[in-house]
Amino acid sequence: MPDSLTSTLTSYYDAVPYDSHPFPQSAVEHLEALAFLFGLEAPPPQKARVLELGCAAGGNLIPFATRHPQARAVGVDLSRVQAAQGAAALDQAGLSNIELKAFNIADIDASFGLFDYIVCHGVYSWVPGPVQDAILRVCAENLAPGGVVYVSYNVYPGWKAREIVRDAMILRGGPRDTPEEKLSYARGMLEFLEQSARPDSVLRKTLEETMPIVRNSGNYYLLHEFLEPCNEPCYFKEFVARAEARGLAYLCDAEPSTMFVQNYGEKVRDPLLRECGGSQVMMEQYLDFLVNRTFRQTLLVKQGNAANIRYRLEVPRLRALEFAGVFRVDGGEALTIDAREQPCTALRDLKVTLRLPAHKAVAQALDASYPCSMSTEALLAAVVTLTGEPHAAVEPIVLAMLEELLILGALRIRRTPVSAAASVSALPQVLAPVRRALAGLPASQATAVLCNQWHEPVSLTVLERSLLPLLDGAHTHEALAAFLLDEVRAERLRFLKDDQPLTDPSALHAFAQEQVAQALQSLRRKALLTA
Repeated sequence: MPDSLTSTLTSYYDAVPYDSHPFPQSAVEHLEALAFLFGLEAPPPQKARVLELGCAAGGNLIPFATRHPQARAVGVDLSRVQAAQGAAALDQAGLSNIELKAFNIADIDASFGLFDYIVCHGVYSWVPGPVQDAILRVCAENLAPGGVVYVSYNVYPGWKAREIVRDAMILRGGPRDTPEEKLSYARGMLEFLEQSARPDSVLRKTLEETMPIVRNSGNYYLLHEFLEPCNEPCYFKEFVARAEARGLAYLCDAEPSTMFVQNYGEKVRDPLLRECGGSQVMMEQYLDFLVNRTFRQTLLVKQGNAANIRYRLEVPRLRALEFAGVFRVDGGEALTIDAREQPCTALRDLKVTLRLPAHKAVAQALDASYPCSMSTEALLAAVVTLTGEPHAAVEPIVLAMLEELLILGALRIRRTPVSAAASVSALPQVLAPVRRALAGLPASQATAVLCNQWHEPVSLTVLERSLLPLLDGAHTHEALAAFLLDEVRAERLRFLKDDQPLTDPSALHAFAQEQVAQALQSLRRKALLTA
């Protein structure tokens, strides 16, 4: 990368650091499960070596190191400001199995060693061509033989329309001096275009699609997505060809539901199956045109492993996975184990209709267990208990349902159980680095966001934030209630009932116990309590 462009890009991230937080689709446990689903055996995350390219302040990598103290993680980022923020976060968390460094991706060589997983989120499209080449070189040369790569990037055709918006923002905002001025002038340009564009124009349609993103996104996202010097989308097929030239092969998408043509209806499925001749890459490239896709999260492996990839889901592999899901019956009623149809909302707000008693039993068992995962055998046993039907009768129904929900995207999968708490224990516990990370947040910060056992960012209520530092496995529920009462007496917390402060001592004590019970159940459901 030319020095001038390197300096420019670095200045963008130093001046407005990218929000550093976990990205669930890049979770190493998720990548391991996807590799297994499609025919490969990836290294277990528990002792894996993981490299993140463009790690920002470590918000995506530190939680992995927290969950797996025997693993080893290395993160590099061009911004010294973000690397320093990450180093401070590591000191606060007290982790020794992770290193974050300010480093140019293009300078990574064999001395870095081999890694079981390489993650590159939000970098590839936002750097010039030579750095894109360097990313794929590192992914090829520094990947262990059985390893998995995750790379996210902007894609055409969806970004062709967004480039109109980006070009307009740069036209007015690009010449300004400070990030604040750039964003202010760029927003003003879009407001002018929104007011002036003709109703039947391509510009009007583009603005209708893009303005909600602009209005609902933070300044850091807009600056890096629309106003940086580099944003180079490509077609999916082009990206795969570049990876293949480096000795890598396409494995799958980090959101596998996007890969299955049956999710797009018969009018799409049958013609594409005939047209693409068994090529998964061509199939997905056609689908990108169909949905006007703008962003991809691609998994790659060494080309030597490509012959073992299978896109037809196999029952033995399904049976070896752990599953998790949530199911909320529309209308707020409870799930009933009978033959009455019940529409439900599942993960990602997907709509599913449960018809058979076995279907409802699967949904009920998974939802009751969440955020813990369930093995196929444990799920089958629960269905037998709930329906009273013999194992042989429910097994094919359950397996078919799991495959259908997986294709739809309504389930989470793992190779090993997720170590979230199945219930609230007498001495509830949160991982020590998570508690220390929370302690490091300034009290003035309005919201507290932590990473849970599913590698998701979750927000805490004021009450949960107060209690969580004490969840070290040594405090009883009564001790937690006593702590809340002390906080109330010190006027750091207020207990309100019917909009009125509680003052009666006995009422305060009962209310504190009730609040502890509710907060602990909420933290369990948020996958922050550990088993």
